[in-house]
Formats: sequence, structure tokens, C-alpha cells
Amino acid sequence: MENKAHALAAGIFVVLVSAMLIAMAVWLTRDTGERRVYEISSVQAVNGLQSQAAVRYRGVAVGKVQEIGFDPKVSGNVLVRIVLDASAPVTSHTFATLGFQGVTGLAFVQLDDTGSDGKPLDTSEAQPARIPMRASLLSTLSDQGLAILARLEKTSESINLLLAPDNQSQLMATVKAFGSSAQSVQAMSERVQKLSANIDTVLNAQLGPKRVDIPRFVEDATATMKTLQSTATGVDQTVAEFKTTASAFTEVAQRLNAKGGPVEQLTEGAAALTQSAATFAQAGRAFSASTLPRLNRTSDETTRAARQVSRTANAMTDNPQSLIFGNGPIAPGPGEPGFANPKGRP
Repeated sequence: MENKAHALAAGIFVVLVSAMLIAMAVWLTRDTGERRVYEISSVQAVNGLQSQAAVRYRGVAVGKVQEIGFDPKVSGNVLVRIVLDASAPVTSHTFATLGFQGVTGLAFVQLDDTGSDGKPLDTSEAQPARIPMRASLLSTLSDQGLAILARLEKTSESINLLLAPDNQSQLMATVKAFGSSAQSVQAMSERVQKLSANIDTVLNAQLGPKRVDIPRFVEDATATMKTLQSTATGVDQTVAEFKTTASAFTEVAQRLNAKGGPVEQLTEGAAALTQSAATFAQAGRAFSASTLPRLNRTSDETTRAARQVSRTANAMTDNPQSLIFGNGPIAPGPGEPGFANPKGRP
């Protein structure tokens, strides 16, 4: 009978303590402040966002998500109903974005303001005011990544087209034409130098102080003029070939440097890829600096709490009457006054 009375007393005590804990939790979590209701209509997906999720204004917790559903006014939009403190400075220029907490994937609503208007946004429980939703950082990066891939693909196609067999043949022909033009110019220069030397020799021989032979001089001059004429004709042909080659090379260069051409597309794609890589690196550094240390501390605290709960459960299992009577005095050990050998043992 005495054991049953002790068990009944222990049960009553546990029930009373549980009721006190529940009452204390309700009292501590009671909402005594003034609350305001707003709505957010989003055309984008709200993956990871759940009811009772946090709502933060520039990083400060100001409320929570009350309900998530579909917008009856705009077909296909998601309607998020939020409850905020009256102290939250929500204006007509306040906008919302979707943020994510570390590696858990849980989302929260992030509020911000452009600061162009300080007039508070009027709202009520019956007709809540609506706050616009903007694309989050991850959505923007995803869209930019798709655009970058499209640009890189287009640039690759342009480069492949530029390096097609026909264009390669044309480029090689242009290079060969440049080489031929250079050789023609060099040969023309040698012929001009030789002609100048011949003219000097003829003039010294025919008009010098030792001999003056006018008829022969006229014949030599005629032959020289014919040679000069043929040389000029060759020069004209070489210049025409050089102009043709230069025009072809200029056309190729203009196609490469044209607006929206391969060079510009490749430059834009490289710049966009560099910007996206820098953004991803910054997000990774922020995650390593803030989220991982907090996650490690939370894991350590959870482990310690689990150990304490395990020790308490073991003590309750071994001695359930300790809730009412305490652990009691420690039994004397061997050699201490009052020690007695257990029954059945020598």
C-alpha cells in the first residue's frame, strides 16, 4: 500500500509540474503587442517558405508568416499573409524578397525599402495592404547563368563559323596575297635602284667632260624610259593586288569587330561569367563566415542537452521516488560506521 501511495503522489506531482510548465510557456509566448497584417503576392515560387517562418526588416525580426496560399485576385500567383509588429517601418515603397538560412534550405521573408517615401502604409485586418515581391539573389543568379550560357553558346557558334574551312581558306589566301605583295614591292625597289644606277652611268658616260655622244644618249634615254614604263606598269599591278588584299583583310576585321559580332559577344560573355563567379565566391565566403560556426555551436549544445536528458531519465528509472523524497543519504561503504554486508554474501 505504501508503494502505491508513493507512486500516486509521484504521478500527481508530475502532472502538476507539467501543467505549471505549460502555463509558463503560454505566458512567456503570449502576444501582448500590436500587430499589423500585410499580404505579399508573388509570381515566383516560394520554395522552402512555411507558416510561422520569420519575417525580417533589413535583418531585424519584425514578425512571422501567418498563411500561405494562392492569390484569388491574380491567377497563378502565390499569396503570403504576414503579421508584423506595429513598430516595423513599412511604407508604400517597401518590397519583399525571399531569403534562405544556411544549408537547411528554410526560407524567410526579407523586407527592405528604397527610402524614397517615409509615409507609413495603411492596412487593416479586413483589407490587408499588399507588399510587392522582387526576385531573390538566387533567382537573379539563375537567370544570369542561363543568359551567360546562351551568350557563350552563340559566341562558340560564331567562332566555329569564323573558323569554317571556307573562311580558313580565305584567310590563308589573304596571308599569301600579302606575302606576294611584299615580294613584288621588294622586286620593284630593286629594279628602281638598278635603273637609277644605270641612269647615273649613262649620264657620266655621255655628258661627261671626256665624251659627249648625243645620239647614243637619246637612244639610251629611250630604252631607259621604256624600262621605266614597264616598271611602272608592274608597280600599278602590284598596287592593285595590294589594294584587293587590304580590302579583303579589312572586311574580315570589320566582321570580327562589328557591333554584336564574335569579339563583342565573347567579351560580354566573359564579363558576365566573371561577375557571376565573383558573386558566388562572395556568397560562399559569407556562408563560411557566419552560418557554419553557428551550426557547429548548435550541434554541440544539442549533444550536451541530450546527454543531460539521458542521465536524468536513467536516474528516474533507477529511483522514481527521488522526485518526491530526493536521492536520500548515501549508504556507508566498507570500513565506515554502520556498514553491513549484503544478505547472501560472505
